[in-house]
Amino acid sequence: MTYVVKDNCIACKYTDCVEVCPVDCFYEGENMLVIHPDECIDCGVCEPECPADAIRPDTEPDVEKWVEFNRKYSEIWPVIVTKKDPLPGAEEMDGKEGKMEMFSEKPGEGG
Repeated sequence: MTYVVKDNCIACKYTDCVEVCPVDCFYEGENMLVIHPDECIDCGVCEPECPADAIRPDTEPDVEKWVEFNRKYSEIWPVIVTKKDPLPGAEEMDGKEGKMEMFSEKPGEGG
């Protein structure tokens, strides 16, 4: 099992999760985070830290595509280990539908 970040992170990018991760397997894009599924040790400490409920176990239905999505971007984005402020308007964007239209492939700053 592994954990992945789903589309509810887009345009929110809360980073509470990165501070609790014992293996630093989070990677930062311009407007979301991903987890490297091969680096995740399945401890689950990140899941309850996400205010947007964007982190889910890969055992849930229809999560397989998110495993590959997280793998793809974790291999090209920089690692993030330090908590940062969420994106402006994150509270308003939390839970919105159709967020994939806002997804950016650009890397974040990492750190």
